[in-house]
Amino acid sequence: MKYTRDNKKNFLFRKSNYKWLFFSIITIALGFILMTGGGTNNPEVFNYDIFNFRRIRLAPTIVLIGFGLAVYSIIKESK
Repeated sequence: MKYTRDNKKNFLFRKSNYKWLFFSIITIALGFILMTGGGTNNPEVFNYDIFNFRRIRLAPTIVLIGFGLAVYSIIKESK
């Protein structure tokens, strides 16, 4: 018997999985970017912009969607 060595690189995921994972990372980053802002330089003044729709509802939803896409990219079977 002759021992042959297979030099082929076996990756854990396929190309489509990595695309989904990259897209999910971008989505999570976008959600965190949308959460920023609304602060003030003067501690005596309260800025109500920190409680607007974008920071309270939209951005956390986008982050959760991004985490869901990351889980999907890991679980998804490539053909």
